[in-house]
Amino acid sequence: MNYRTKKRFGQHFLHDRITIDKIIAAAQLDLNKPVVEIGPGLGVLTDELLPRSVHVQVMEIDRDLIERLEARNDSRLTVHSGDVLKLPWRDLLEQPPYTLVANLPYNISSQIVFRLIEHRDLFQRMVLMFQREVGERLVAPPGGRDYGILSVLCQLWFDIKTVTLVKPDAFTPPPKVDSIVLNFVPLPHPRVDPVDEVLFKKVVKGAFTQRRKTLRNSFLASGFDSIDIDSVLKQSGVLPGCRGETLSLQNFSDLTKFFSKKIN
Repeated sequence: MNYRTKKRFGQHFLHDRITIDKIIAAAQLDLNKPVVEIGPGLGVLTDELLPRSVHVQVMEIDRDLIERLEARNDSRLTVHSGDVLKLPWRDLLEQPPYTLVANLPYNISSQIVFRLIEHRDLFQRMVLMFQREVGERLVAPPGGRDYGILSVLCQLWFDIKTVTLVKPDAFTPPPKVDSIVLNFVPLPHPRVDPVDEVLFKKVVKGAFTQRRKTLRNSFLASGFDSIDIDSVLKQSGVLPGCRGETLSLQNFSDLTKFFSKKIN
């Protein structure tokens, strides 16, 4: 490999052939459609993407890896240098919809997911590798401890299915945790009416501000007015003593609708 991984970038390079094949199969690539890859690393997935798509754009922060990628001199490959959380996606990705494939850096995977939700209109499919614990949160149903902000927001906008579980020895260096590959397909319409996307997100975050507290206290801690909280909970039929992890997507839609009437 002749490359020393950099811990600050959360680098764990995939090398397992079976996992690579499953990722490529799940991506359902089209020779006429463009692809985006986040964190290509040594280019193991890039090698599979290039002959299966019209063009591949990669986002990479590590200068040493960027030099390796640019040295390919491949007209089908465009390398975007910089932090994926700061790069101007809409300026760079000018011909949507794209298929996104990524072995995400685990230390910033949740932050990347928030960006993906905001830019969901750019993608027709996303096949993403996560630390297993994080990935299982995204598909968790209401009622369990894994259900949280990302569960609600991802399930609102995407159909998500598990592609495969991945053991640490599939990577170099091996991480200390198992991994999971998930397939995201944007829904033509949100699963429930978010009413107001900004407020919906605020309500969801508010419900999980203090997970061990009641929903009423959690909303109070996140800055909602106590009188509004009591009125909204009563109108929506949500018990003030319940907790955020018990709420369905429809519950969050109802809460947003009534909070919207109070605020506006």
